[in-house]
Amino acid sequence: MSSPAPDKPLITKQLGLHGTDARTRRGLKIELLIVLGLSLGKSGIYSIVNLVDKMSRAPLGSQTTSLNNSLNQRQYFDLTYQLLDIFFALVPVMLVFYLLWRLPGGNPFVRLGFDAKRPFRDLGWGAGLFLIMGLGTLGVYALGRALGLTTIIVPAALDEYWWTIPVLVFSAIRHSILEEVIVVGYFFERLGRLGWGTWQMICASAVLRGSYHLYQGIGPFIGNVAMGVVFGWVYAKKGRVMPLVIAHAFLDIAGFVGYALLGSAIGLGT
Repeated sequence: MSSPAPDKPLITKQLGLHGTDARTRRGLKIELLIVLGLSLGKSGIYSIVNLVDKMSRAPLGSQTTSLNNSLNQRQYFDLTYQLLDIFFALVPVMLVFYLLWRLPGGNPFVRLGFDAKRPFRDLGWGAGLFLIMGLGTLGVYALGRALGLTTIIVPAALDEYWWTIPVLVFSAIRHSILEEVIVVGYFFERLGRLGWGTWQMICASAVLRGSYHLYQGIGPFIGNVAMGVVFGWVYAKKGRVMPLVIAHAFLDIAGFVGYALLGSAIGLGT
């Protein structure tokens, strides 16, 4: 079997993408900007502003960034706000699948590989990526802290309730679905229709991924760009986001729940 032409993105063959007319291309560009403006593109802009704000106050290494913060002082209102926050963060993902469903190309879940057709293979790839990215993340964080390019990161700042761990797991799954479906699956699909090459899409996706982590410092930006390159390359080869979702979920669960259970005891966050 002959390999794809070198000037065509590998993902084009896997997703069955095809050329589009000028009107459709214009519509896809507008759609892409709206989806990003409602989701992670907006987060990227806020993150850049937040980084500038932090850098204008004090050295990054002396500052702290808290994730998964409490949203209310009263337990069950806090739980309600946490669950609402998780649900509404996933609405852009619902929008993406609806938009993909409206255009020809078949089942959008199958097109992006966000299904359970290959559970063991997806789990294997996800676990492998988790191990590689997990070690890389720890290394980048340690180096960033040593160089003063990364803030102290507190992955879980929720109060301790009976529901704290389940909410942290749900939060991790939320992040994994939101980021991998939009920043990889949807992004590649739309850019592929606009004629972008494989490595153009990989690099654009990686930079976008890094941008919305800038509020944590320069180190996490670099680390997430590297992660984005690896994840984008795997997606271009496999045409499935599920292994990426699994790997990302494992990474965030380990970070969020691990910190909540052991962080203070072993002195993490310093």
